[in-house]
Amino acid sequence: MAKGTIAAQLYTVRDSMSTPEEIASSLKKVAKAGYRAVEMAGLGPLTAQQWKDLLDKNGLTVCASHTGMDRLQSDFDAVVAEHELWGAKQVNIPSMPAQYREGGEQGFLNFAAAADDLGAKLRAAGLRLGYHNHSFEFVRFGKKTGLQLLLENTDPANLMSQIDTYWVQHGGGDPMAWIRLVKGRMPILHVKDMVIADGGQVYAEVGEGNLNWPAIMEASSFAGVEYFVVEQDRCRRDPFESLAMSWANLHALGLD
Repeated sequence: MAKGTIAAQLYTVRDSMSTPEEIASSLKKVAKAGYRAVEMAGLGPLTAQQWKDLLDKNGLTVCASHTGMDRLQSDFDAVVAEHELWGAKQVNIPSMPAQYREGGEQGFLNFAAAADDLGAKLRAAGLRLGYHNHSFEFVRFGKKTGLQLLLENTDPANLMSQIDTYWVQHGGGDPMAWIRLVKGRMPILHVKDMVIADGGQVYAEVGEGNLNWPAIMEASSFAGVEYFVVEQDRCRRDPFESLAMSWANLHALGLD
């Protein structure tokens, strides 16, 4: 049985994070659902210190953030300072910028080079860089996918993988195989489920869809995952209810 900490990606409840009052209320609801950690997704109307104060008040820590590559490159020192303040060790690029995606195979290689350089710079500052995949990285260039090119052309010390279980499945990959593939290179995993509704693939709360969670937990234990970050891009019920359902189902699998 896997062991680790369940975290909430705050993007899940983004529609309730527009004002300081909404943020305070939302963090209280996240903590009430059982979460002890979050992954940040933007600062909104608060300063980094104001975020820390509210997080501390609700007993929440920050395991990482999703920070766009543009901001990482243009506002590097501020990003580092924020993570030091929060006690977070990892900065995750949420998606590959369009200029690289549109460049085909060479675009992936160019992104790998840029990410490797940025990861080395973050490592020198005491942080880790990670990359969160969607399904477009499963485009094939000959016998290799774009995600393979990215991982094979970066130093594992400079770029962590943040596998997303839904998006791997969406791209035709095997979540368990990919989790095992990045053993030692993925302290933080993104978890969300998939179900078929109205003839298409849609997001589901963890344990409420068709993914094989016992097998995912086994692979995660093998790979050394420390944080299991619940992210549901779109919810078919109240997002806080969705977060609570995912937490309960992950907790039943041995996580806390």
